[in-house]
Amino acid sequence: MSVADLASRLTRRSRSNFYYAFLTLPRPRREALYAVYAFCRIVDDIADDGRADSTTRHAGLAAWRRDVARCYEAGATPEHPIARQLAAGVRAYRIPREALEAIIDGVEMDVDGASFETAEDLYPYCYRVASAVGLCCIEIFGYTDPRARQYAVDLGTALQLTNILRDVGADARAGRVYLPRQDLRAHGVSVDDLRGGRYDDAVVALLRAQAARAREFYRRAARAFPDVDARSLVPARIMGAIYAALLDEIEARRFQVFGARITVPTRRKVAIALRCWASARLRGAGGRRRAA
Repeated sequence: MSVADLASRLTRRSRSNFYYAFLTLPRPRREALYAVYAFCRIVDDIADDGRADSTTRHAGLAAWRRDVARCYEAGATPEHPIARQLAAGVRAYRIPREALEAIIDGVEMDVDGASFETAEDLYPYCYRVASAVGLCCIEIFGYTDPRARQYAVDLGTALQLTNILRDVGADARAGRVYLPRQDLRAHGVSVDDLRGGRYDDAVVALLRAQAARAREFYRRAARAFPDVDARSLVPARIMGAIYAALLDEIEARRFQVFGARITVPTRRKVAIALRCWASARLRGAGGRRRAA
């Protein structure tokens, strides 16, 4: 199996919403995106490995920091096969080194058991584990309007806040609570309540407040979206629309996030992708990709 096939399989096997967005891309760009996603998946798995102690996990992430550095050093060859494919993407599409390093910084916060007092404390984490991914992606998608970078940052925050909301129960049982402690206190909900799957009006109100925060970032992303790059950025719009549909589903189920994982059905994801593609052809007629 080739490295490109391995990266593609990692993306498909994860059933990621990213996969449906990537399908619209020409093969070279799609393979670069698969490499970015596989990198994200691997470093996240290192941080989440409950069989390893924190020292081992930090060491694994340090090895990836070295491989990321090799992607940018003339004459250097990364050790991990996925890192070698990532290096090809870096050369072709100018993927920013600081964004890849930020992703590692973000997952390393999980190793250290980060908690967040306020929403403002949470946003840097969202930037590292999600917005930084978006900043990598838009370089591969191509864009001409610099507002695309703010769009990527806001959309990444919206997606991560949606993920946090969906996974509240599973994360709490794993010892991770991303909801701001200030919000928990304001609604009379404790970490133990989340871990135990408490579900009542107070918990629903707490989670509704998190959903409203995510909605605000979707609105910010929509305001920043550069229409001139609508065709190039259609994969990002697909991701945003699928995650917004996930948020719709969570709200429709009245925030029942402590049992089976809430997902968007595959047929709906495909329909969303097709709708976004058709819309982009209308909004971005004549749009040009930035030269890679």
